[in-house]
Amino acid sequence: MKQLEGKIAAITGGTRGIGLAVAELFAREGAAVALCSTSEEKAKETAARIAAQYGVQTLGVKADVSLSADCENFEQAVSSTLGVADILVNNAGIARDNLTLRMKEEDWDAVIDANLKGAFLMTKAFVRPMLKKRAGRIINMASVVGQTGNAGQPNYCAAKSGIIGLTKSHAREFAPRGICVNAIAPGFVETDMTAQLSAETREKVLESIPLRRFATAQDIALAALFLSGEGSSYITGQVLGVNGGMYI
Repeated sequence: MKQLEGKIAAITGGTRGIGLAVAELFAREGAAVALCSTSEEKAKETAARIAAQYGVQTLGVKADVSLSADCENFEQAVSSTLGVADILVNNAGIARDNLTLRMKEEDWDAVIDANLKGAFLMTKAFVRPMLKKRAGRIINMASVVGQTGNAGQPNYCAAKSGIIGLTKSHAREFAPRGICVNAIAPGFVETDMTAQLSAETREKVLESIPLRRFATAQDIALAALFLSGEGSSYITGQVLGVNGGMYI
C-alpha cells in the first residue's frame, strides 16, 4: 500500500526545487496534492502535470504566503476541492543575501515575510480544521544556516532560526489535539538557489560537508515523507537535519 493513500497534502512553493520534489513524491505515494505559487499559470500547470503522471487529485492555486488573505484563500480552496488537509508543508521562501551594512531594509522585510511570516500565516489558516479533526502533520522548512548562522545572510538565517522556534511553539500548542509539528533543516541542496554559487564557493562549501556532496531535492522530500507517515506519529517539535553531516 502507498504510504499516503487517502491523505491530502498542501505544499507551499510547490512548483520548483524542494517543494516540487515533495509534491511529486507525495503524489507517487498516493496523496492528493495542493500546491501554491506566486504564479497562477505555473501552479496550475504543475498541478495538472502531477495529476496526469501519478493519477491523483491535484490543485494549483496562486498565493503569496506573506498575505493572510491569500493563505486563507488557499486553505478554503483546498478544503472545498479536495477536503481538509492532513499535511501542510511550509516550504515557500526566498533569499536576498547581503552583508548587514549593505542590506536594504526592504530586503530584510521581504525575506522575513516570505520565510517566517508565511509559515505562521499558512499554519494559522490550515490548523483550525486540523484541530477540529484532531489530527494533522505540519512540516516547516528551516535550514542548516538557521542553526549555524552564515555571513552575508542575516535575514535568511534569522528567518530560518525563527522557523525552528515557531515549530517548537506550535508543537506544544497543537499536540493535545493530535497534531505533530516538525521542521526539516536542509544543508546545501542542488536547487536554483545554489546553482548561482560560484565554483570557488561550491568547493569551499563541499569541504565543510563530511559526505562531500550537496543534497538532492529528493533527499529532503524523503525526510518530509517520513514526517508525514505512520513512523513519525510520536515525533513532534523536532528539527530533522538533512545536511550531510555539515552540522551535527
